[in-house]
Amino acid sequence: MKKVMISQPMHFLTEEEILQAKEKAVHFLEKADFEVVNTFFQDEWYSDEKMEERGVLNKPLCFLAKSLEKMSECDAVYFLKNWELARGCRLEHEAAKAYGMEVLYEE
Repeated sequence: MKKVMISQPMHFLTEEEILQAKEKAVHFLEKADFEVVNTFFQDEWYSDEKMEERGVLNKPLCFLAKSLEKMSECDAVYFLKNWELARGCRLEHEAAKAYGMEVLYEE
C-alpha cells in the first residue's frame, strides 16, 4: 500500500475547518487504497509553551520542517484546494516535485 501525506492550507482556518477538510481527504485517499501519514501536529511537543522552551523562533518553519520529515516516509502528496495560496504548501509542492514524488490534487 502506498503512503501519502496531505498538504492543506491552514492559515485563517479554524481547527474545525482544517479537520473537516482533512477527514474528507482521508476518506477519499483510503478508498483509493492509500495509507495516510498524519501531518496535523497537535501533541504537546508543538504547543506554544514547548516550542518556546525549545527555542523555536519561527513556528511555521518548525511545522514545515516536520512536514518535510513526514514527507520522506511517503510515496505521494495530496494537495487540497487552494494549496497554491499557502506558503508552506507551495514549498511542499516544490519538494515533492524535486524529489520525484507522485503529486495528487483535490478536484
